[in-house]
Amino acid sequence: MIRLAAVSAVVVISALIGGIWYATTPASTDGDKYASCRSTQVAGGSDTIGGPFTLVNAAGETVTDKDVITKPSLVYFGYTFCPDVCPLDTARNAEAVDVLKERGFDVTPVFISVDPARDTPEVVGDFAANLHEDMIGLTGSEEQVRAASQAYRTYYRRQPGDDEYYLVDHSTFSYLVLPDAGFVEFFRRDLSPEDVADRTSCFLNLS
Repeated sequence: MIRLAAVSAVVVISALIGGIWYATTPASTDGDKYASCRSTQVAGGSDTIGGPFTLVNAAGETVTDKDVITKPSLVYFGYTFCPDVCPLDTARNAEAVDVLKERGFDVTPVFISVDPARDTPEVVGDFAANLHEDMIGLTGSEEQVRAASQAYRTYYRRQPGDDEYYLVDHSTFSYLVLPDAGFVEFFRRDLSPEDVADRTSCFLNLS
């Protein structure tokens, strides 16, 4: 229990640190196609989030954002050894994708590891497949992962420790990314699958 409490505290702290770039006030509506759907605002504008990345998929193939974001996607940065937060967040996203499918929307859940030392292509592939048949698991070199994280302005940091059970602090946002528009919205982890589906549907109805 003590360890889990410590883990939860670390996650809360890291989420706060990672969240300094974001606010929950409505965004400006000037020239914004999706203004009516937005419930959040990004410092510097939404076009400062996302962009090109090069990573490695479960088959060991090098892929780019163009290969991965071929449909509306829910993108999450985490790691497979995460004791509680990542499994819950990615499971929420997987459920949201199923809710959206029932509504006629085809959305891909994407998991990007911030722990490339342990998360090999096979490991992220198994993790993703166990959560949803359509989930794409991605990893890469330290440099590739860092570049992808910086593109999405996420935060992660390995905790001190030499043993194989080290923890990784990381931000916990999920990102809605569209093939043509790029990043359009982020979702906090306290939202339910239905909440995520509702907010995602709004954007997709305008696409």
